[in-house]
Amino acid sequence: MQNLLIVKLGGGEGLDMPRACRDLAEIANTRPVIVVHGVSAKMNQMCQDLDIPVRTLTSPTGHSSRYTDERTRDVFVMASRAVNDDICTWLASYGASPISVADEIAVHGTRKKAIRAVVDGRVRIVRDDYTGSISSVNSETLLDILEVGNIPVVPPMALSDDGLLNVDGDRVAGAIATELNADTLIILSNVDGLYRDFETDDAPVSVVAHNESDNAMNWAEGRMKRKVLGAREALDGGVQRVIISDGRISDPVTEALNGAGTHFLSINATVGA
Repeated sequence: MQNLLIVKLGGGEGLDMPRACRDLAEIANTRPVIVVHGVSAKMNQMCQDLDIPVRTLTSPTGHSSRYTDERTRDVFVMASRAVNDDICTWLASYGASPISVADEIAVHGTRKKAIRAVVDGRVRIVRDDYTGSISSVNSETLLDILEVGNIPVVPPMALSDDGLLNVDGDRVAGAIATELNADTLIILSNVDGLYRDFETDDAPVSVVAHNESDNAMNWAEGRMKRKVLGAREALDGGVQRVIISDGRISDPVTEALNGAGTHFLSINATVGA
């Protein structure tokens, strides 16, 4: 499918979902679009309401993820479907035709049954976590939706032999972009891009060339590491450009396409739509 755009709407606090959806609805009039979303803010709210502690696992290499035991996984599924419904409602209110992919799951994964994580300064093995890695994408489900002019809206869930899994939304977006040979992947977040040094720099890095991905991983901190990893995987899979940009501004997708944020480029790509 020509000129396919994948947009990941971050799930953290501060992202302006209605404005992002308005922008996406207009863009979908001119090119095919798939929306992937996160759920972290909704998860935090639901966990607080249910008195479930919010816990994080950090790998020895510095990657962080939500600790998702079985009870937390069930809340994660509810949160994913709730955010998915909200996005579909917003897109429809702006004249788009969204289709939820929260029941007929398009992403398949494998549960990580033994995770090495740093706990109290020591590396331990966690065995009751329901996060996972992505093994495949059902492209037919997504293409069937796109071909009749609709927008698939995809949650960060994967179907596995162990049930539904919490999988990283940025990497879901990257896997879909790779599988469907998308031209561009945009990851919108509550920061305006990747910084070499977040504490001291005034502005994010504008362009990361195809041979600078190792540097980018070294610059990234916390959750940004997973966004950079998702960008690198998408470029390795044939996507031309990946943009990490600010989802808190007006017309965030259009602004990203016009040069805002950090643009990760394949060897033949240039900044711009």
